[in-house]
Amino acid sequence: MKALLFIAAAMLTATFTYAQQDAIKPAAPGVTYGKTVTKDKAITLASLNKELSKDTVYNGKITGEVVEVCKKKGCFMKLKQANGEDVMVRFTDYAFFMPQNLVGKKVVVEGKAKVTETTVERLRHYAKDAGKSKEEISKINKPKKDVTIMADGVLVTE
Repeated sequence: MKALLFIAAAMLTATFTYAQQDAIKPAAPGVTYGKTVTKDKAITLASLNKELSKDTVYNGKITGEVVEVCKKKGCFMKLKQANGEDVMVRFTDYAFFMPQNLVGKKVVVEGKAKVTETTVERLRHYAKDAGKSKEEISKINKPKKDVTIMADGVLVTE
């Protein structure tokens, strides 16, 4: 009986997970996710970095190219920067998700960008989880600062 209930619960979970991904509108120019966003007054990631060098928080619109989308259900995406460091974008209250075909497209995200710092301990933990060698892990001796964005809405522009 317990096994039957477990199987039924697993099937329902799988159905809802796949239904959510199927319900996500495919990316195309003009499509928005979450709050309606327009292109006006959007700044580039390079300009965002300059803004964040003056203040640790920026509220507004940022434009960039998507290089990764969460494969599980589209719960995050990453934007490409010229320096090779990607910017993580998450979505306020997980209110919406991104389609997989968003990779390679240009977007405008609106929300709150900030500088976060990851501790040495946490970086070593991530390195260990990623299968790095003890030698590589021991070389991690400085915290890392990253830019993250909590988006209320996303507009596909190209």
